[in-house]
Amino acid sequence: MTSPVTIIGAGLGGLTLARVLHLHGIPATVYEAEMSADVRTQGGQLDLHEYNGQLALEAAGLTDEFRAIIHEGGEAVRVLDRHGAVLLDQPDDGTGARPEVLRGDLRRILIDSLPGETIQWGSKVSGVRPLGEGRHELTFADGSTVTTGLLVGADGAWSRIRPLLSDAQPEYIGTSFIETYLYDADRRHPAAAKAAGDGSLFAVTAGKGILGHREAGAVLHTYVALAKPQEWIAAVLASPETAAARVAAEFAGWAPELTALITDGETALTPRPINALPIEHRWDRVRGVTLLGDAAHLMSPFAGEGANLAMLDGAELGEAIAAHPGDIEAALAEYEQALFVRSAHFAAESHKNHQLIFGDDTPAGLLDLLTGHEPTE
Repeated sequence: MTSPVTIIGAGLGGLTLARVLHLHGIPATVYEAEMSADVRTQGGQLDLHEYNGQLALEAAGLTDEFRAIIHEGGEAVRVLDRHGAVLLDQPDDGTGARPEVLRGDLRRILIDSLPGETIQWGSKVSGVRPLGEGRHELTFADGSTVTTGLLVGADGAWSRIRPLLSDAQPEYIGTSFIETYLYDADRRHPAAAKAAGDGSLFAVTAGKGILGHREAGAVLHTYVALAKPQEWIAAVLASPETAAARVAAEFAGWAPELTALITDGETALTPRPINALPIEHRWDRVRGVTLLGDAAHLMSPFAGEGANLAMLDGAELGEAIAAHPGDIEAALAEYEQALFVRSAHFAAESHKNHQLIFGDDTPAGLLDLLTGHEPTE
């Protein structure tokens, strides 16, 4: 079987690429290892930026659908100290440029915008090999194969396609999130809900913090940040009956309405180690293959750019392919030239923000970041 454009991974970037190609009448097939769109939850809220994520949705013709899923009020930001005192409270007054949406809702509107046969679910790549002249053969876990003239790795941090272009591997940045949820929070967890506020919550000291999002339906989504080795995180979470207490012990003396976001969690504590590719990650042009999203430029989440960049990658790659009919190499060269510059910029920003948020002078660095001031020396 031969496919003209083969996209590996049905994340936001790969789906945006498929949608933009579809609008230009260019056939593409997306191969996704998961068995369906609903096999797992898709993570929490994302803020979609007017200079990348929203531009991608405009190119995909999905601005109206996007506006219909915005969590109104979700752009509010609150910073508390460890005792629960309010250091910053920025309400969502409706003038912000980064509306919040659930990742799963955003992915759904992209999936629904594609012809039904575009996504091949349950197609896990087990091997890939070059055939020459820009063509590649993919082998899937069920033994089936596909040959393609354009292969796009949109398959995330641990991409199976990246080794065709680069030897780089993600490395642990030294900080992990531990994730949990509280449901019906205003009624069942009123103190924690009041502390969290209406949007994003930050309560940080050097090397650790309790971060959260209020999501639609009175859901509090908590990310406990700890600068710990991955082995420590794994050992603590290996005992579910004591995990919450042990994680909360790292915040001894903190306000109980903050530690309740850990101890009252209604889902199992889930580790989310934070990995990143080198800030200046790039590759030499290899005929017939490219990358987008985390496969190309995995970075820490502390600039909030990962999903936005993946979608812009997909949109710009789709537009470049459409603009260079019959010359795929010209399209890929144009796309990668812009990709490398912007991804390095935002990867450096993410690294800098990680240091500001969890550095020795925090929360001063965090407050400077959120209020747009230059960090104090």
